[in-house]
Amino acid sequence: MALVYDPMSNPEVLPKQWLEEKFPTEVVQLIEKTIQWDSVGEPLVLDTRRALNGAELRAQEPATFIANLQRLNDIRYINKFLESVNAQLTQGGYFVGCVEVSHRRKARFLAKYPKPINKLFYAFDFLHKRLWPKLPYFKRAYFALTQGKNRVVSEMETYGRLYSCGFRLLDTVEVEDKMYFAVEKTGEPEFNTEATYGPFIKLRRVGKQGKIMKVYKLRTMSPYSEYVQQLIYEWNGLGTGAKFKDDPRITTLGYFFRKYWLDELPMLFNFIRGDVKLFGVRPISKHYFSLYPEEFQEFRKKFKPGLIPPVYVEIPKCLEDTIDIERRYLQAYERQPFLTDLRYTSKAFYNIFIKMVRSY
Repeated sequence: MALVYDPMSNPEVLPKQWLEEKFPTEVVQLIEKTIQWDSVGEPLVLDTRRALNGAELRAQEPATFIANLQRLNDIRYINKFLESVNAQLTQGGYFVGCVEVSHRRKARFLAKYPKPINKLFYAFDFLHKRLWPKLPYFKRAYFALTQGKNRVVSEMETYGRLYSCGFRLLDTVEVEDKMYFAVEKTGEPEFNTEATYGPFIKLRRVGKQGKIMKVYKLRTMSPYSEYVQQLIYEWNGLGTGAKFKDDPRITTLGYFFRKYWLDELPMLFNFIRGDVKLFGVRPISKHYFSLYPEEFQEFRKKFKPGLIPPVYVEIPKCLEDTIDIERRYLQAYERQPFLTDLRYTSKAFYNIFIKMVRSY
């Protein structure tokens, strides 16, 4: 039933029970639970241990189910590999793979060595495997030396990469140090060439007239986090401040940046370019924008977004509060643009610098 693709030899058809021999029992149970066996043909099982990258992945005909025996951590071009898997799948086809996520890697390091030397080794690993690949001008040297093998990948980055490549998460299971995932092909990859690991990011946001604009920010989330907004919303919904509740995409440093609004500083470049004005409703993602009532969406699109939003003047507790706050500001701005911005900007600065209001 299984077809093994080995770049060093010809593919061969194997009996059904080989699937159980290739994967742990928990993974077989995951497959049986999430995949409609009646709708799939012969699975294509891949082994990427021999430096197989996405460009080399080929199959004689479209598959309905592909599985990968090797970790995503060891694939040089993860997205190219996932894109090629997508290309080999029929619409609605399934893909099963595995990855060692960052929190499991940390636990493995701390358990492997005695205290306190374990933290010293982990600190070195953090600098080598997590910081170095994210540094501009230095990351090329990192990937040239390591070929991308044994890289650190977070759980949220894994989901984000999968969604950006046209997949939808069905379920996961952790077995030893690996997280196995089952996903379904729902569309074509986005082929996002601007995705980055670095500290500065460009996010696509809804601007005036509904046009998509690029907003510059300091990174506060795992890479590719923008692709899993709908997933996090389905998991956790919205919490205090009309933000995603218990958002797992935010990094430890990201919480600090957000608390003091430091992540907004690169938006000064958008302000200088004229993309945003000093005060106004913030440019938001397409998914968050879709949560607004349609009539307010149309009203909101009439105005240029701002660097300092009205939610710095009135702190919202829920999405409805955010909509009411923005509506009051925009209606006032429509009547008296200059005086409204002057009044709101003064109140925002007072809250930030005098009352020491912080973002959470």
